[in-house]
Amino acid sequence: MMKLTINSLCKTYANGVRALDNLSLEINNGMFGLLGPNGAGKSSLMRTLASLQEADSGTAFLGNIDILNNPLELRKVLGYLPQEFGVYPKITAQQLLTHLAILKGITAKNERKDLVNYLLQKVNLYEKRNKAVSGFSGGMKQRVGIAQALIGTPKLIIVDEPTAGLDPSERNSFHNLLATVANDVVIILSTHIVEDVNELCEKMAIMNHGKIVCQGEPKKVIEEIHNRVWQKRIEHHELENYKTHYEVISNKMVGGKPLIHVLSNEKPEIGFESVAPSLEDVFFTKINEAKKNIIAELI
Repeated sequence: MMKLTINSLCKTYANGVRALDNLSLEINNGMFGLLGPNGAGKSSLMRTLASLQEADSGTAFLGNIDILNNPLELRKVLGYLPQEFGVYPKITAQQLLTHLAILKGITAKNERKDLVNYLLQKVNLYEKRNKAVSGFSGGMKQRVGIAQALIGTPKLIIVDEPTAGLDPSERNSFHNLLATVANDVVIILSTHIVEDVNELCEKMAIMNHGKIVCQGEPKKVIEEIHNRVWQKRIEHHELENYKTHYEVISNKMVGGKPLIHVLSNEKPEIGFESVAPSLEDVFFTKINEAKKNIIAELI
């Protein structure tokens, strides 16, 4: 069984931003969800693991492959779908995958042809194989992206914000596709969309300001705040007062009024009702805790 082991990884950019702050993780085969708000350092971690940038210190191993010191070996078993998958717009899907297969070292013509046709069928694009990629929808381009990530029997697949901008149907198709290949490889799903992780991943972590602030199985991390989440619909002008007096972990508009979720060991006041916590509640709780810790360190 392949395992990705990351120890004490650090990366600080020239502008002083510390994108990775002594980060450590162990990830086994299957789908692993990496959650975090924009700017949390997720893409920095993905780019480092994909050998697209160097870390300042720390180690990262995929099995026996030293990712930081032997990036060429890593790239032989890597499938990578970045946040923005660039394509050659004037060529067809079949031509694009054929070209990328050659770059991956698949030189035997018949083997390459069979592989490309297999991947096109796997991502449900075989009937569109002779169409220019420029005419594809966002979801179709993402399917081309995951097809190219599967070239060469990868042992590590990294997908960075893969469902951003997809409609619900395209998102479901993408989820199903990832699930079919998750058993035999390490797949890291980096996203800020909580539902993606909740629906797909057996293990997950929450990242903020370059650090891991929570990790485990989605079901178990949700259980940690069982019976501690309360909700109430309030008026707009009341929101700041509630934020002052209670630990408001989230608020969203429902019927034109804020619906707040508060973290508390007991009922905050009349009008609140206990609700079953969700992974979204865990996400906001951990992000808020991380902000408090940063403020405390600065004081």
